[in-house]
Amino acid sequence: MNDTDYNAKRIGEVIWVNGPVVRARGSQKVGMLEVVEVGPEHLVGEIIGLEQDIMTIQVYEETTGLHPGTAVYGTGMPLSLELGPGLLRSIFDGIQRPLPVLEMRSGVFIGRGVKTTPLYRKQKWQFTPRVAVGDKVRGGSILGTVPETPLIEHRVMVPPRLTGTLTWVAPEGEYTIVDPIARLQMAQGERELTMMHRWPVRRPRPYQLRLPPSELLLTGQRVLDTFFPLAKGGAAAIPGGFGAGKTVTQHQIAKWSDADVVIYVGCGERGNEMTEVLQEFPELTDPRSGHPLMERTILIANTSNMPVAAREASIYTGVTLAEYYRDMGYDVAMMADSTSRWAEALREISGRLEEMPAEEGYPAYLAARLAGFYERAGRVETFNDATGSVSIIGAVSPPGGDFSEPVTQHTRRFTRCFWALDKTLASARHFPSINWLESYSEYVDEVVDWWKAQGYGDWYNLRAKALELLQHESHLQQIVQLVGPDALPDDQRLILMTAWLLREGFLQQNAMDEIDSYADVEKQIAMLRAILHFHDRALKVVGKGCPIVVLHDLPVVNRLVRMKATVANGEVEKILAISQAVDEQMDKVETDYL
Repeated sequence: MNDTDYNAKRIGEVIWVNGPVVRARGSQKVGMLEVVEVGPEHLVGEIIGLEQDIMTIQVYEETTGLHPGTAVYGTGMPLSLELGPGLLRSIFDGIQRPLPVLEMRSGVFIGRGVKTTPLYRKQKWQFTPRVAVGDKVRGGSILGTVPETPLIEHRVMVPPRLTGTLTWVAPEGEYTIVDPIARLQMAQGERELTMMHRWPVRRPRPYQLRLPPSELLLTGQRVLDTFFPLAKGGAAAIPGGFGAGKTVTQHQIAKWSDADVVIYVGCGERGNEMTEVLQEFPELTDPRSGHPLMERTILIANTSNMPVAAREASIYTGVTLAEYYRDMGYDVAMMADSTSRWAEALREISGRLEEMPAEEGYPAYLAARLAGFYERAGRVETFNDATGSVSIIGAVSPPGGDFSEPVTQHTRRFTRCFWALDKTLASARHFPSINWLESYSEYVDEVVDWWKAQGYGDWYNLRAKALELLQHESHLQQIVQLVGPDALPDDQRLILMTAWLLREGFLQQNAMDEIDSYADVEKQIAMLRAILHFHDRALKVVGKGCPIVVLHDLPVVNRLVRMKATVANGEVEKILAISQAVDEQMDKVETDYL
């Protein structure tokens, strides 16, 4: 909450302390999920259980030194976020405390009970009204716009569930987020509206209509876009063991995806890993505009050494911010790194509450919580008749890379895109280390029309053919390990060769290479066509008796492998030239073996 706009009153006193979980005896008039403050330092907490006059509270700060008899103060409000101009470029902790401000106030380590407002109250924003006196508006209607950053126009909306007629609208000018910009006449009376409002993090924001996810979230990563696509408004899981490349994959999606706004939640990750994110993101340049990427990004940092209860709240903070920009009509991509650490926080709090554990000690409601989180992804029609989406990409860190553990299995049930990272591929320096045999996407049929609209009606067949070759190669490798490749007939050795071309020349992508880091759909399809065209021509030549070793030595093979780094986006004619070279060299081989 971290808000100074309310008056907390004493509602009880502490009777029991167990880590971040505190029980207090007091008023029976408090509500579930109400924010409270505990002790003389006013530590922020949330009521998660009520029994008669006993309140169970999870405290979002370190509870060292709390003892029975300590006062508890109620705020009368649920854990809520401040939503308004000033969110972009910000770095918050799990409960929306601005970390740069906390650093100025208490140093590198956050002091207990430090209070500050999430959004800066004194900054003035240029407000341009888009409504007039007498207009009838409802929750989600746009009152006006503010140039929040050079990349994103902030659309100031009527808070959800309010309906009425405007009796006054502020003229164009500069206002702070707490200055009135309109007055709304409702059945209950007149209400002043500002550029900021609050919304409880655990309550999904309403929308007008849920739409099917039919548009591709373009990431520029070939293995994702072409083989395992994620639709805008979809949910994807990235499971993988330590060092498999989850964080780098999410960084690539955050940097290159065609989402308008990026929310990155570091949930319980190591401090040094999160430090890299906090240092690198402000330095990154948005490839689409040339502006700093932070101008359309919000970072939420909750490292493993921060209080465990705040980790549990951090992903709700992230998805609420995502829904807010979705309601403006933007496409939002939210990265949660990682939901396993969030589940561990649930498990720890559940254990301290002495709840009956389910599999591997996780609480019985783990599946329900995961479902509720991923359910908040979606592509919707907003109340201002715009279309917006929230796409959630959740990293999962199964211990030892064991995908049969509960968090991975439950996540698999509630996401329709599964990008399984393989430690063996990572050890072989194949990145992104997404295993094409274990991964899948259920959005394939839904994005077919999008690919056709881009002019690539053959995408579906190209993808199916490439995956079939890779699966066939997997079966052949079992034979190769027993008897060696020389025992295979040449047509099967050709499958091994084409699969190698697909792996090395298409699926492998260097995030550090200026050209290879991002591939647009035109380049992706052209590359895949070129490799499969080579396979089709080679199959005919091999059928006429040409030894496979001759094809291995063709100069064009090296060009096919290297085209990912030698052909930039927009230079598809160079890939067409490679395909012509395939035809020329195959024609010559075919002549020799007629």
